[in-house]
Amino acid sequence: MTGSDAHQDGIGERIDTSRPHTARIWNYWLGGKDNYPVDEEAGRQIRALHPGIVDYAQADRAFLGRAVRHLTADVGIRQFLDIGTGLPTADNTHEVAQRIAPESRIVYVDNDPLVLRHAQALLTSSPEGSTDYIDADLRNVDEILGIAAKTLDFTRPVALILLGVVIFVGDDEDPYGLVRRLIDALPAGSHLVLSHTVTRPDMPDVDEAVAFWNANGTPKLNQRTPEQVTRFFDGLDLLEPGVLSCSRWRPDAEDAGDTQPAEVAMFGGVGRKK
Repeated sequence: MTGSDAHQDGIGERIDTSRPHTARIWNYWLGGKDNYPVDEEAGRQIRALHPGIVDYAQADRAFLGRAVRHLTADVGIRQFLDIGTGLPTADNTHEVAQRIAPESRIVYVDNDPLVLRHAQALLTSSPEGSTDYIDADLRNVDEILGIAAKTLDFTRPVALILLGVVIFVGDDEDPYGLVRRLIDALPAGSHLVLSHTVTRPDMPDVDEAVAFWNANGTPKLNQRTPEQVTRFFDGLDLLEPGVLSCSRWRPDAEDAGDTQPAEVAMFGGVGRKK
């Protein structure tokens, strides 16, 4: 398991169960079991402040599935670099992609020790394809690219997936520069799939929930406006319908019906490198 074997012995020491952690709370909202009482309590309190939080956790996950299906089936992408993987749940990136194209190759990246502990669940590749896991922080671009190159061919298009992870990079850490460095390392025809919690005047409960989280949980969150989220796609060709609520990015016909899905405070989009 690239990037992880050396850390397995001390992994328990890195898991702090005294404070809620975003990956574990997200897992709780998605109905998972990889969380602790402190995460469940925080998750309940945040849901009380922002009742729609579970909806946008689910919308973000569904957005991942639709984006990966489109890139695999319609665009022909066979390589995925998924940074900020989170805890394994149903329909992880490799499961969606390899269901369509078994030869797909996926590299997951996360720096959460609990995700590392469960990383084996992310490595159940089809025989024709490959999966790997890197224990690294999004900010360590060179390390990620260096290790990922053992599995991915950076002369061929890659889908870079950044779902709900850039929110943890403060403005003083050059989040746009980090994303740009990753995209610059990929060839033309590669795609960026990105989602981000937004702040907007008509969604005040989101701001209240984020304020509660930043006072009680780890790591801290950085909200951005829809326009600021769109900036991450500068220089790319944005696929229709652009950057908008994850629930409204190419919703499945059976889910949407005759009405537009309700908006959630998680916005996302997909862009193609020229």
